[in-house]
Amino acid sequence: MKNKNILITLFLLVVLAQLFVPLQMIYHQEDIINTGKMLKFQCEPIDPNDPFRGKYITLNFKEEGIKVKNLKEWNRNETIFAKIETAKDGFAKIKSISRTEPTDNSIYLKLKIDYIADYDYEHKIYLDFPFDRFYMNENKAKTAETVYAESTIDTTKIAYALVATKNGEAVIKDVLIDNISIKELAKAKNNSNK
Repeated sequence: MKNKNILITLFLLVVLAQLFVPLQMIYHQEDIINTGKMLKFQCEPIDPNDPFRGKYITLNFKEEGIKVKNLKEWNRNETIFAKIETAKDGFAKIKSISRTEPTDNSIYLKLKIDYIADYDYEHKIYLDFPFDRFYMNENKAKTAETVYAESTIDTTKIAYALVATKNGEAVIKDVLIDNISIKELAKAKNNSNK
């Protein structure tokens, strides 16, 4: 009887631990969205050779590639801290990068260097943004991908991701095209195709 009680107690502890981890992750993401600073990252066209890869939209951002004074000081896969500012056009811009976490109240992201382009025509560091996928309902994702791809090619439309940031972390809240949610645009396109 005593062994049975111990087994039941251990089982309940394992169940609680398995529930605690995902709930803590969800809480952390929601905390960033609810209490973090909202930024708009302007999107760029996607690579047409990189097709839709699941139940999400693949995003590219203008701020992924930045010019720095001395490329030789930086290494691929290195963790960096990018200070972010909001430009006059309302979009987030990388102000500077550093190896040390900012101690002031500035907005920043903890990122990795994806690759370094040191060519005759280009001298940039390309950063790996942790929010380059926007997950959606699978019934709307393919339509949303098409709407997004069309909008990034059309120079009259402005596509951007609304991203919440807090303490160097970021969570994508929505993707908007001309200030309309991609979810609404995909729903409207699905309804018009019926």
